[in-house]
Amino acid sequence: MRLSSIFSFVGFALLFAATYCPLLRVFHVASWNIYKLNQPYGLVLLLVAVIGIIVSFLNQAKVMRAAAWLSLVLVVLLLAAAIFKVNSTFSFIPFKGINKFLTSQLKFQWGWYAMFAGPVLAVIGAMSSKPKVFIPAATDTTETN
Repeated sequence: MRLSSIFSFVGFALLFAATYCPLLRVFHVASWNIYKLNQPYGLVLLLVAVIGIIVSFLNQAKVMRAAAWLSLVLVVLLLAAAIFKVNSTFSFIPFKGINKFLTSQLKFQWGWYAMFAGPVLAVIGAMSSKPKVFIPAATDTTETN
């Protein structure tokens, strides 16, 4: 296994583990992971991580590169959606002070670091893999007598 494949494997394994890490703390009572935030999205992210793990073992560079970039895009979209959701969760309350207080009770947690570290490592590993160049063996053109 090449070093770039090891980087990608570690990145995809970290992404797999990060789906179970706490991402959002709600009112100091419960911590939510990706499956409590949006279960179908979490399953898609988990599927991309599993595909990335499999292709890193099989040294499929093109599929690994596509899975790495797809996982990074999905995590960035998840963060944007979480930020928009947190900021608009209590927008139906007409009192801005209460709205601001309730919004401040929703906190992002350490799982986001793991969620971003995985795809970044996978992209670094996928982009550092160099294509294999086949150099044919030189044929001997001299005649022996």
